[in-house]
Amino acid sequence: MTFPVLGLVLIASVAHAVWNLAAKSVTGKGFAFVLAYHGLSAILLAPIAIVIIASGTQSLNWGLVGAAALSAVFHIAYSVALQSGYDHAPLGVVYPTARGTGPVVTIIIAVAVLGERPTLAEAAGAFTVIAGIAVVTIRPRGGDGPTSSHGLRRGLAWGGLIGAFIASYTLWDDFAVNHVSDSPLLYFAVSEACVGLIMTAGAYALPGGREKRADFREILTSHKRALVTVAILSPLAYVLVLYAMQQAPVALVAPVRETSIVVGTLLAWWFFGERNVVLKLAGALIVVVGIGLIALG
Repeated sequence: MTFPVLGLVLIASVAHAVWNLAAKSVTGKGFAFVLAYHGLSAILLAPIAIVIIASGTQSLNWGLVGAAALSAVFHIAYSVALQSGYDHAPLGVVYPTARGTGPVVTIIIAVAVLGERPTLAEAAGAFTVIAGIAVVTIRPRGGDGPTSSHGLRRGLAWGGLIGAFIASYTLWDDFAVNHVSDSPLLYFAVSEACVGLIMTAGAYALPGGREKRADFREILTSHKRALVTVAILSPLAYVLVLYAMQQAPVALVAPVRETSIVVGTLLAWWFFGERNVVLKLAGALIVVVGIGLIALG
């Protein structure tokens, strides 16, 4: 992995950690919040997509639309599960479990099914990153607060489910930006538009639609800061990852992307005063070593 590509992924990791902190502030209105921020992202990306198509850089065709629509389904499942996980289990369990599970599944499938062959140094670096993430997320007795065994089980269950969705959209989007669309930006813009259309239909067709629409209106009036933050930083983070996946194996991009766990953990310590910072910094150092191995490989 080249240093410019590594830089793209690390910038994406910081953006991802920040938007997850913003998403954490909105509880109990998962579907409506996901619809609101994906919808706003689609609106913000629409002019860029129009310019790309009008300039002839990338044409809009049914193959691209179909690939983007399937990506939208995976991203909806991930986003709704993420907000639901935050509502029903501790953030400190759900987030690291999800972000740690996703790259492990991605690496296994990328190597076993897609035939990717990272060098020994790159493979060692990928698993070193995952090990560092595990150290960052350790919650020793008397640490960041009690977590009941029931809450831990729920967090692991939600995190595992979310991780499966992460692996699904990562692998599919890697295929799409390498074989379907030359423009990750247009591809993601169309995907966001599909998310908005599908979820808007769901707000009317699914049970509890009236409550979902009421929650949506409340999001627009009471959670503007979180909405704008996520709507801007979420697509920024993922478009950078899509460009990275055009230039490096997904088996390497996936684990480096999950350095967002380290960034998020340190931001939580900085802003919310979470304890065990020495342990968290030790994990961060292990992650840095893993990134170095991937870059040198």
